[in-house]
Amino acid sequence: MVFKRRDRRPIWQLVLDFLYPRGGWARAFEYVKHRVRRLPDTPEKISRGIWAGVFVCFTPLFGLHFVCAAIIAKLMRGNILAAIMATFFGNPLTFPPIGYLSIKLGSWLLDLPQGREAHLGQKFADASYDLGNNVRALFSAKKIDWHGMQVFYDDVFFPYLIGGIIPGVVCATACYYLSVPLISAYQNRRRKRLRAKLDQLRRPQDGDGV
Repeated sequence: MVFKRRDRRPIWQLVLDFLYPRGGWARAFEYVKHRVRRLPDTPEKISRGIWAGVFVCFTPLFGLHFVCAAIIAKLMRGNILAAIMATFFGNPLTFPPIGYLSIKLGSWLLDLPQGREAHLGQKFADASYDLGNNVRALFSAKKIDWHGMQVFYDDVFFPYLIGGIIPGVVCATACYYLSVPLISAYQNRRRKRLRAKLDQLRRPQDGDGV
C-alpha cells in the first residue's frame, strides 16, 4: 500500500508555517482561543484543562506534551481537548524564554556550579550524536557511549525539569483564574444569543395562531 502526502507544499514551507503561521501567531492564537471557548463543558473543567496544557509547556518532555497534558487533565477532571489545545502556549516564540528561565532556576535550585548550563547547542548536538551512534552500534561494531547523553541530562534536562515546576505552576494557575470568568461570560452571552434567535423563530408561529 502506498501512502501519499495530501499537502503538496514543500517540506521547507511546512517547517516555516510551523515556526511562523501564514496568518501570524496572533491570528493562530485567536483561533485557538475561539475554539477553546466554544467547547461544550463547564468553565471550570475547561480551565482545568487549560491549566494542564500550559503547565506541560514548562517541561522538557518535547514530543510528549499532548500526552502529558491529557493525563494531567484527566487526573484533574479537566477537559482533555482544552488541555491539548492549551499546549499551543508553548511555541517557537515562547520556548526559548521558558527554557532559559527553567534551566537557570533549576541550576540554582540544584546548586549546580555556574556555567554548567552554558553551551546548550553543543550539548544538544552531543546528545543527538550519542543517540544516533548507539542505535547504529546495535547493528555494527561501533562502541556504545552515553557520555554526551549523561552530560545533557545532568546539565540541561534535569535542571529544566526541576526549574520549570515553579514558573509552570504560577503561569498555569494565572491562566486558570483568568480563563474561568472569560469562558463563563462568553458562554452566557452565547446562551442569550441562542435564546434570542429561538424567540424570533417562535414569534411568527405564535402570530399565525392568533
